[in-house]
Amino acid sequence: MAGKLEPYRRKRRFDATPEPEGAHGRRRVRADADASVQKAHGPHKAHDAHKTRPSARTARPLRFVIQEHHARRLHYDFRLELDGTLKSWAVPKGPSVDPSVKRLAVHVEDHPLEYASFEGEIPAGHYGAGSVTVWDEGTWTPDGGIARAREGYRAGKLTFRLDGTKLHGGWALVRSGRQQGRQEQWLLIKERDDDARDAASFDVVAQQPGSVHDGRTQAARKAPAHPPHDGGARTTAIDPSQVEGAVRAALPERVTPQLATLVDAPPAHDDWRYEVKFDGYRILARIAGRGARRHVTLMTREGRDWTAKLRMQRDALAALEVDNAWLDGEAVVLGEHGLPDFQALQNALGAGRSDAVTLFVFDLPFLDGYDLRDAPLTARRALLEPLLAGSDPARLRYSPDLGDDVASLIASACDTGLEGLIGKRADSRYRGGRSSAWIKLKCRRRQEFVIGGYTEPSGRRHGFGALLLGVYEPAAGGKPPRGKPPLRYVGRVGTGFDTRLLDRLAATLREHERGTTPFDPPPRERSRTRVHWVEPTLVAECEFAEWTSDGIVRQAAFIALREDKPARQIVREVPRPTNTEATMNESRAARNASSRAPQPDPAHGRTRGARASASAGDTPRAAAADQVGRVRITHPDRVLDPHSGTRKIDLAHYWQWVAPWLLPDLKGRPVSLVRAPGDIAGELFFQKHAERREIPYVTQHEGLDPGHGPLLSIDSVDALLGAAQMGTVELHTWNAHASNIERPDRIVFDLDPDPALPWRAMIDAAQLVRGLLDELGLVSFCKTSGGKGLHVVVPLTRHAGWDDVKDFSRAVAQHVAGALPDRFTATMGPRHRRGKIFVDYLRNGRGASTIAAYSVRARPGMGVSVPLDWDEVPDTTGGAQWTIDTLRERLDALKRDPWEGYAHTRQRITAAMRARLGADT
Repeated sequence: MAGKLEPYRRKRRFDATPEPEGAHGRRRVRADADASVQKAHGPHKAHDAHKTRPSARTARPLRFVIQEHHARRLHYDFRLELDGTLKSWAVPKGPSVDPSVKRLAVHVEDHPLEYASFEGEIPAGHYGAGSVTVWDEGTWTPDGGIARAREGYRAGKLTFRLDGTKLHGGWALVRSGRQQGRQEQWLLIKERDDDARDAASFDVVAQQPGSVHDGRTQAARKAPAHPPHDGGARTTAIDPSQVEGAVRAALPERVTPQLATLVDAPPAHDDWRYEVKFDGYRILARIAGRGARRHVTLMTREGRDWTAKLRMQRDALAALEVDNAWLDGEAVVLGEHGLPDFQALQNALGAGRSDAVTLFVFDLPFLDGYDLRDAPLTARRALLEPLLAGSDPARLRYSPDLGDDVASLIASACDTGLEGLIGKRADSRYRGGRSSAWIKLKCRRRQEFVIGGYTEPSGRRHGFGALLLGVYEPAAGGKPPRGKPPLRYVGRVGTGFDTRLLDRLAATLREHERGTTPFDPPPRERSRTRVHWVEPTLVAECEFAEWTSDGIVRQAAFIALREDKPARQIVREVPRPTNTEATMNESRAARNASSRAPQPDPAHGRTRGARASASAGDTPRAAAADQVGRVRITHPDRVLDPHSGTRKIDLAHYWQWVAPWLLPDLKGRPVSLVRAPGDIAGELFFQKHAERREIPYVTQHEGLDPGHGPLLSIDSVDALLGAAQMGTVELHTWNAHASNIERPDRIVFDLDPDPALPWRAMIDAAQLVRGLLDELGLVSFCKTSGGKGLHVVVPLTRHAGWDDVKDFSRAVAQHVAGALPDRFTATMGPRHRRGKIFVDYLRNGRGASTIAAYSVRARPGMGVSVPLDWDEVPDTTGGAQWTIDTLRERLDALKRDPWEGYAHTRQRITAAMRARLGADT
């Protein structure tokens, strides 16, 4: 069992996450599992559920669990007990009790049996960060018993019965195709029985939300990131008087915070420690006195007293077992996916809701009469961690070390959606002001700007149009200016605002209006709408793509107003080359001191890194960015496909090169993205709507999918490259354009074969479908899927609605299957597809999508979906015949477009066609 759980354990730090490591004794695990089943069902229910079909039953009930997991995006983890572990699949949309709905289930690593009862909060910066609750649990019974289950699991087909709180009856898990070197994609399908329900009338996920453990849902989401310790006593703490460099001193009234320097690359040596760069407010906490005389003050880095805003944190600090202390940290609100959310933090503070705020503490400059600023970082943090161990982690939490594998860490941080990392020399002293011993590594360019004006809104927008941004000319060495330096205009920002923010910010701007420009020199660019100048006192934090050679920011997006940053200190942040010599000189003396300083337990200070493994290309040098077109590709040498060796930069160059062929199928169509944060052997994520972290240059379409975020479309080469930068491997398009979303302009028949069939059967199938369409009077086109099949595509004029088009496509599929039942099926499911080809018409419903022509597939070898002339189809050899490496040769040899005439085809579904298919309406 230890070998089975190695991938699970390798991805986690069990000193920093509440997830179970896994028992080492099988007997105890079995007992725990049995107890949990009895708790869920009562002492008799589990037994009663297994009285039928005795030949197919196992000696004791097997456990299943479905956990609702609010990680980067909500998904449901489906787990089945088998051979001592939980076999696990991530189901993005959750289960459906409608047999006609097949749900993607991505096979992930085995989990320990103890995980079946886990509910809690996985801390930010850790694998799977976010809240976990038990959505359903019970027992499962494999058809044919354990031996058949093992065989079915290996073969890629499991059929079984679930007896849970929410799910019951027969189910199937079917692998969609064997792949080597990647996570397998399976399908979770409900069998047709008395427990099946139609999806239109019953959505089990939506209508039965929450944990099956009564009253546990909200509590679980606020569970400790570290298991609570007894009391607050510092029995394991290190006496500060024994720390080398500690100096006996009175508690100072003020401590100047140490600040990090932005650098362009991480240092090459490994005597650095890395933490999450939190997206919050820097807070220093002063604790003085005991009992009734205890006084706690929380201040921003500029010395503003925020104690009244952070009452919950004040109370948590007051409960610490100290006589007096200074602590340094960051106030954060963790969003629904476990990531810091600065806008949510501002909203919480504005509403007086300090209960939503967590103070992550990362340093301890002063403790119990000792000034620790001359002690090494490792010694200060060795004192800090046990000091916070008994605190309520919803209010006060230790910021853990992430390890020293910086290439893997920064890649994981950026892919997860974090702002970046903070690096600190392990032996560094605490020095007020900016220091090269603390560095910040950002995922995207982001800094504060002074607001110098705003434009009037146009069209339907209200509030204002855009903010005019500036920075002050820095003094020598990049330091904040003295006196009255000029405010330099650096561009504008017009995105990132919601309606409420537009109104609120517009009112604030009007209060600060002035008659003349504060910029020196005045902006040269002309505005199409009137400009209002404001006093340069407000500070906006924005993220942006790059600085132009003229000193203007491109593609800026508003993040928040920063009340904690004085406008006069805002200068352009320029990443500095990592100055190894400077930091070594600063801490050379510290090394001698730290050699005798108490050190933290190594188990609490190091990790394998955020990714399970790093490619050879993921070195600090390789983490530097490459420019492709107008987009900066970070981690260009990260290997996406271990099979072919394709790197992230190779995929970006492919998108750029193939754009003239690819964009006609993409422009204006809503697109869904398959993204690979690591390589395609790791987790893959399907993105259909805009998320908090915008993809550069990608168009957003509000209101087209009610109840959801904006749909996306890729309309330019820059948007393709922006998607590549965000790890996009596959592009799937709708059958309609955003401009007329309710009128599909094509039909797609996905010919999906039993993998055992020869390719010749696929060629015959495509030609037979084409023949039927010809008889109906419809012109069709063909392309490879890039995987294992072929797509037959029928262009339409925008006339019929979604329901009519889907009904017609179903009638075509059923006609084909009815005419040749030994070769085709129109019914989904592996049992119906044995020895046959499934004519998949389900891609023709509203919201469904199909791999775009010339898109890559996230499969070993990186196959491409390639349009074909019908004359070429008989000579094809497979659905992935062309790959990212071989397609160029094909396209260079083409003398004409294989789909010539597609754009000019004018045809529609008629009543006569429906009548011929027996689908007259």
